[in-house]
Amino acid sequence: MGDKHTIRLQPVDIEFEVDEDETILDGAFRQGLMLMHGCKEGQCAACKSFVLEGEVDMDKYSTFALPDFEEEEGWTLLCKAHAVSDVDIELVNYDEEVLRSGIPTKQVVATVAELEPLTSDIWRLALDLDPADGFEYKPGQYVDITVPGTDDVRSFSMASVPSTPNRLEFMIRHYPGGKFAGGFADGTLQVGHELDVKGPFGSFTLRDRPERRLLFIGGGAGMAPIVSLLRARREAGCTRRSVFYYGARGTADLFQVDELEGLQHQLADFAFVPVLSDADPGPDWTGETGFVTDVVARLEGDLRDVDAYLCGPPPMVDAAMELLLAQGLAEDRIYFDKFTTSAETEGSSL
Repeated sequence: MGDKHTIRLQPVDIEFEVDEDETILDGAFRQGLMLMHGCKEGQCAACKSFVLEGEVDMDKYSTFALPDFEEEEGWTLLCKAHAVSDVDIELVNYDEEVLRSGIPTKQVVATVAELEPLTSDIWRLALDLDPADGFEYKPGQYVDITVPGTDDVRSFSMASVPSTPNRLEFMIRHYPGGKFAGGFADGTLQVGHELDVKGPFGSFTLRDRPERRLLFIGGGAGMAPIVSLLRARREAGCTRRSVFYYGARGTADLFQVDELEGLQHQLADFAFVPVLSDADPGPDWTGETGFVTDVVARLEGDLRDVDAYLCGPPPMVDAAMELLLAQGLAEDRIYFDKFTTSAETEGSSL
């Protein structure tokens, strides 16, 4: 362990202690402070902040996220910054409600309980936890899972809800060459195996704004955290008007349909709209076709009264962001997770 230093966050007037050996972001997570973040790898700039006073050392990061001239001006990436003195930080991207309502992260050992294919490239993984661990999370959050036999981690959003605290459920895309999900298909990861899990992370959580309707847009394995949010809404008896647009390639790529169609009868004023991008989805398909964002643009009217939640491949999230902003929705009403698509990061929910 290294020396301890005090971090002061402005303008929210929050103070906490970190160790030199941990990043400022990890120190915050450890104490239940949910700072805004994305990749946690120094590549996305979601945690970019300004050092008002004090000194930090930086681990390796991408200059696309933090150009050299910004670093010289005093900007830093909290996911790569280590305090070497007491530090005052000015946050520029934060949600104070979420920041103060975080859950301290824990490292636990989980056991693979179920593993089954949902489509040709998306698998359902269920993990059992020891009740004594007391693992807590919020619907929409994610965990880091260590790839067996390595120090690498992959981030995956839960589809489960906290009312089943000893069982975590995931919907994970398998990419060719993937280090973690490759074990699903080749049998190197099986029921009974143990995995190291750390979390919870993420701010893809439902804000309490009953006056605003909810717009969910998802694709691929981005189904998982949205299903978690919808399941939690069902349990809570939430009556906010909501719609979930889900984009897939063809009928073989749709999954979880029975549950989502059932939610249309269990949730007040909820609609599920699957959209297929295949130019010829087959004669039996009577639903929407095209890009999911084009269907949203056609079917939705004024979007200024919504809270929007987006999760899926980066191109889909980027297109949805562009659409929503063009339709007048304020940027601070848009919440999103991007699932990367490289085999090295295997659809991680960040």
